[in-house]
Amino acid sequence: MSKFDKASVEIVGEKTLSDGWTRLSTYDIDYTDSEGETHRLKREIYHRTPAACILLYDPKRETVVLVRQFRLPAHLTGFPGWMIEVPAGLLDGDHPEEAIRREAIEETGFRVRDVRFLFKIFTSPGSVTEIIHFFAAIVDTTDRVAAGGGLADEHEDIEVLEVRLNDAVAMIESGEIYDAKTVMLLQWAALNRASLK
Repeated sequence: MSKFDKASVEIVGEKTLSDGWTRLSTYDIDYTDSEGETHRLKREIYHRTPAACILLYDPKRETVVLVRQFRLPAHLTGFPGWMIEVPAGLLDGDHPEEAIRREAIEETGFRVRDVRFLFKIFTSPGSVTEIIHFFAAIVDTTDRVAAGGGLADEHEDIEVLEVRLNDAVAMIESGEIYDAKTVMLLQWAALNRASLK
């Protein structure tokens, strides 16, 4: 039994504040807490569509395939705007595995054969609806069938990087890698290296 068995939420009102690249809403909710008291709360929520990301690992060379691209939120908060990340993208209505195969080839030029689903996560559950599906795949040099770099019509400007896994993990500690999904996948890979063969 949980202390929240008596808690409940009732949505009293919703208003769209912005509906551009993503929708931003404000909600009024009546939250009845675990003590039975009801409070009127206001929350702002970003409605993000589901996404997927993938760790591409070459066990022979012990390398991972990463990408670097510009991210405005990092730039605005004083971090380097060109972030190093694992390949990722929105599902755009596709099944997560189909979407990540598409994103891998678009961003890195690597054709993905066997895809392994790992887990799915809310990235910022206090304010964002986005769920990211995490995958891993084994690749080798013969799987690079295109240049990658993203889609010109989506104004993607992506650099493809191949980094030794140990070096990539060290880049987390040095502050060169500061993207949450990338940190999670690199740490997963470091813990599960034996299963990546």
